[in-house]
Amino acid sequence: MVSSPFTVSQERKLVTELPGPKSKELHARRLKTVSRGAGTLVDIYMDHGSGAILVDVDGNQIIDLGCGIGVTTIGHAHPAIAAAAAAQATKLTHTLFTVTPYENYLRVAEKLAEITPGDFEKRSILVNSGAEAVENAVKIARKFTGRRAIATLDHAFHGRTNLTMAMTYRPWPERAGMGPFPGEIYSVPTSYPFRDPEGMTGVEAAERTIDYINTHIGATELAAFFVEPIQGDGGIVIPAPGFFETMSAFCTENGIVFVSDEIQAGIARTGAWYAIEHSGVVPDLITSAKGIAGGFPLAAVTGRAEIMDAVQPGGIGGTFGGNPVSTAAALAVFDVIESDGLIAEAQRVERAFFARIGDWPERFSVVGEVRGKGAMIGVELVLPGTRKPNPAALTAVIKHATTNGVIVLDAGSWDSVLRFLPSVVISEALIDDAATVIEEALTLLENA
Repeated sequence: MVSSPFTVSQERKLVTELPGPKSKELHARRLKTVSRGAGTLVDIYMDHGSGAILVDVDGNQIIDLGCGIGVTTIGHAHPAIAAAAAAQATKLTHTLFTVTPYENYLRVAEKLAEITPGDFEKRSILVNSGAEAVENAVKIARKFTGRRAIATLDHAFHGRTNLTMAMTYRPWPERAGMGPFPGEIYSVPTSYPFRDPEGMTGVEAAERTIDYINTHIGATELAAFFVEPIQGDGGIVIPAPGFFETMSAFCTENGIVFVSDEIQAGIARTGAWYAIEHSGVVPDLITSAKGIAGGFPLAAVTGRAEIMDAVQPGGIGGTFGGNPVSTAAALAVFDVIESDGLIAEAQRVERAFFARIGDWPERFSVVGEVRGKGAMIGVELVLPGTRKPNPAALTAVIKHATTNGVIVLDAGSWDSVLRFLPSVVISEALIDDAATVIEEALTLLENA
């Protein structure tokens, strides 16, 4: 493991019950002032953190397997990112790039051209959030192709804005009561090996998707095909080998822009800069966010120059996109990933998780499958003896884990997948400790 300078000991340590008294006080204040629509998974309020440990306001040290849903990939409060952001803040906190530009924006775009797949000329635009990146990718693809239709995969999650909600698969809770939504958005079948017909290959799943596109949309009507190489909110769904390769060839043959949405899976989380690299596919456009700036708001769309340049000046942009402080943080993140070998560290985390929990499907009847790449792991929970989703089990596991000092995430279209998105600097000792806590919950379910 990388010997980063942690300011908090990398261990779970509970000094109060969870939530503690100070968290309960803050939560009472929260209920009076914050919309209930901004719901939280747990009512434990954090004060600081380092590496893979969060410290709450009561002084409890908690193992973080969530990273703010995949944001703090390099660890909490990394000193290099804090120093870069602080230094930039003393020089320039804002000037709109499309009015009076600055070098940081250029340097981030240059780095994205270097690390994204594809040996061709590229362009980037920097924005604030993953949803904003996806929206801009839609606009760019439509402008380039002159077409309107957009296809996304079943179980996809692309955001919470009006357009990206239309691109998101499940209705609850993100979309319920929020319509009407923009038209010409289509959800098409994906490859979901755990739930596909037994023996279905990735190529066969792609042929099913292509048939759906041809019969429900029309290939010549489709501007862009959006994929998450590993679906995060969808349940850490990884299509079978051959799926993306076949779909990419179909898109190329039909003039469809292939977009890899790497908001959650990108920036070294899966043991590569971008998760699509594991399939060997080179997308036309790629979106980045979450882990790109170590906790500062930043996102990007990067892609083929001819596609990105199809938009007229002023057609894309935004006031805070590519903010000087956020871009300074991103440049530091890139440096840390390379200098500390964090792509290899993500691969180490994958090996450690599978060595520790890979046998759960054999040990626990409520565990249907353990899957993932790098520091992006999913545990699908099922009704014993079946492959039917078991959301009640997920609720029980999360409650037990969080009250015992381990932050985990829910996922899946049926709310039945336990999701781990830890920092890639997490130690084997913390992985073992967290797994032990979760095993306690699984054992309780087995004996119920």
